[in-house]
Amino acid sequence: MDTEINQNLAKDILGNDAYIQQGADAIRTRQNLVKSLLAQRKWPELGWDEMSIELLLSDLAQMDSNNFPANIGAGEREARVYSDLVARRHFRMAHGIGRSGDIAAIQPKAAGSSLIMKLVNIMCLDVIRLAGVHAANACIALPLATGMAMVMTLLTLAQTRPPSARKVLWLRIDQKSCIKAITACGFEVVVVDNAIEGDEVRTDLSALQHQVNTVGKDNILCIVSTTSCFAPRCPDRIVEIAKICATESIPHVINNAYGIQSSKITALIQDAHKAGRVDAFVQSSDKNLMVPVGGALVAGHDRAFIKRIGEMYPGRASAAPSVDIFITLLSMGQQGFRSLLKQRKVVFEQLRAKLGAFAVSQGERLLETPHNPISLAITLSTFGSDATRLGSFLFTRCVSGTRVVAADRAAATTSVGPVSLSNFGAHHSAYHGAYLTAAAAIGMTEQEVDALIDRLTAAFKDLRAAMNQP
Repeated sequence: MDTEINQNLAKDILGNDAYIQQGADAIRTRQNLVKSLLAQRKWPELGWDEMSIELLLSDLAQMDSNNFPANIGAGEREARVYSDLVARRHFRMAHGIGRSGDIAAIQPKAAGSSLIMKLVNIMCLDVIRLAGVHAANACIALPLATGMAMVMTLLTLAQTRPPSARKVLWLRIDQKSCIKAITACGFEVVVVDNAIEGDEVRTDLSALQHQVNTVGKDNILCIVSTTSCFAPRCPDRIVEIAKICATESIPHVINNAYGIQSSKITALIQDAHKAGRVDAFVQSSDKNLMVPVGGALVAGHDRAFIKRIGEMYPGRASAAPSVDIFITLLSMGQQGFRSLLKQRKVVFEQLRAKLGAFAVSQGERLLETPHNPISLAITLSTFGSDATRLGSFLFTRCVSGTRVVAADRAAATTSVGPVSLSNFGAHHSAYHGAYLTAAAAIGMTEQEVDALIDRLTAAFKDLRAAMNQP
């Protein structure tokens, strides 16, 4: 009914122009949403209803060759899908995105899927700018999680550096994926240890400068810093790092895994762009946009460099992560995202207050980590060597995401490939005392905070009973 001819024919059948006209007006309203999206090429301010999104997806699927009524596929890859359930799961878009040699290239067999890919890259840049990084001029959504997106970024950087630049200065953050991303590329990890400042674990700028001087800038591929992390680790001092990188002419890549949801972190990234050098910052789509795992956003101020990252991708790729982001951003709209960001800040303060009060009630305390705007931690000093048992007590109560880090493990060493780190999990070889972390990430509600405190109370009680503590 989306053409005037069909509408006139329908009027002849019903014999009532008013009814058909009313329906046609409703169709036109949804068509205008699509027209606005294509004409303005920006993330809609208001979220769309599900029917409007489904109608657009259906139209786009019809533009992929596997859905042409008269199509005959005579090649080895013709988007044939055996299971109708699988076909419906992917909205019958099975050709993927990109071409051999460029993930952002148009796929001739999939005009609809390619259009989604282009619109997603546009809207993701809008997301990053709305979040506060106005210096970003380009963004590409990769069908890879954050670690593999880091691989793509580092390999692209290597094309711009001298052959001797095989070392990556990595400011220690006790998560394995970033180390593996560096070593998977064949580069050497140079660990830059942190400093303990009160309860916080923070960037040691003098140690970083020392490593730059020792290794030599021509032997350094880049410096990798981190913004989103578990307390008591705090975001790296990326503004100062950016200044060092600008002075020394060393590339700077920021691992911003779940930092888009924090205005404090995005303000740091914006300031780092202004103050010095930032070549790219990488973030997870699932951690920031509430979609399934499988995508990452790589952004930066240099359009040519971000484009080269897309050209580094070997072959075609699944469109599924882009479709997930496309649906979510249309459903959410800019207004919905702003609301989620505002809600997260409120929930973070609620978590801070309630977790702090709970800690005091248990003879513990909330660690003072004012520079971490997402994650919090409480001490576990009253449990001694049994502190690590708390993790299993929480797991059986369906509490996920919390982390228990044991105390006094400086002698214990964890190896991640060729890199060995003592006291792994604490981000420092000599951090004092055991602790438990919890984060207020985007989408968390006040009800979940209350439920977390209730289950922590039960877990603490049961662990004390198991330890024969009063």
